[in-house]
Amino acid sequence: MKKTKLSVFEKYLTLWVLLCIGAGIGLGKVMPGVAVKLNSLSVHQVSIPIAVCLFFMMYPIMVKIDFTRVLSAAKTPKPVLLTLIINWTIKPFTMFLIAWFFLGYLFKDFLPGTETLKNGQEVELWRSYISGAILLGIAPCTAMVLMWSYLAKGNDGLTLVMVAINSLTMLVLYAPLGGFLLGVNAMPIPWQTILFSVAIYVALPLITGYLSRKWIIKSKGLEWFNEKFLHWLTPVSIVALLATLVLLFSFKGEIIMKNPLTILWISIPLFIQTIFIFSLGYFILARLLRLSYQDAAPSAMIGASNHFEVAIATAAMLFGLSSGAALTTVVGVLIEVPLMLLLVSICKKTCNLFNE
Repeated sequence: MKKTKLSVFEKYLTLWVLLCIGAGIGLGKVMPGVAVKLNSLSVHQVSIPIAVCLFFMMYPIMVKIDFTRVLSAAKTPKPVLLTLIINWTIKPFTMFLIAWFFLGYLFKDFLPGTETLKNGQEVELWRSYISGAILLGIAPCTAMVLMWSYLAKGNDGLTLVMVAINSLTMLVLYAPLGGFLLGVNAMPIPWQTILFSVAIYVALPLITGYLSRKWIIKSKGLEWFNEKFLHWLTPVSIVALLATLVLLFSFKGEIIMKNPLTILWISIPLFIQTIFIFSLGYFILARLLRLSYQDAAPSAMIGASNHFEVAIATAAMLFGLSSGAALTTVVGVLIEVPLMLLLVSICKKTCNLFNE
């Protein structure tokens, strides 16, 4: 079997994100009108350049999913059930509580100021940062978790099934969970925008991915699809993400320069949440359910990692590219890759815990 490895984009994603932060800040200072002009190209408050970038983030992920394999989940219900419980009944609420404790209480005095959202409402910055954490917490990873599972020598087939099921579940639960928790955080809840963002950034690429996958395999064959098409497509989502980040940071450059520790304060609760959810799923619940290591590792990692593409898209759409919520989702990207590689290493070193 041919070895899979991280592409240069995925392997050095943290470096690319840092470069995009610098490029975005530089763009905001040197040509402040460029990003504003691009964002002004919008239809019904949806930025056309951002919508194009975000579609190309999501499509390569969705086209890889073989939805016919969802039926095989019935043969291994326990790990699938574990991911659904963690992702939709535990993770969103622990993310909110941890983010509120650190950003809304412990670090509150370090995060002064207010901002005006797209709807004209003025809110405290710390509330906006918490909102970004909420959007991360309700978006389980359905992309790079496939790579984390491979690197950890997990069950790749099961991981694909869990990705498919969580993608479909996100269509139903993302909007109501997001609306509820944003309301608890005293943020405005534009329900129509939440539903629209889920439709545009999840449903549209999912349907397009499913239909084009079916057509390409029928026309060219499965081998050409896997060896040629996916090889060409692999860097597309990362390039689209990085282009979006340049726009994001062209707006956020001023606040980062004035408050360089803001990134650190936001990173701490995100780091703690990731470690907590992984430990709960891997060391406690997976062992209670007597899962094999090959099933336990991906089951824990799909909950620990976040679908930051959807979170960034929703934050930008709900609150604007310049919002604190959007900044939090970008910080999620910044810390995720090195942290998930650390968790992969932990999995491989503790696999003996699951030996019968």
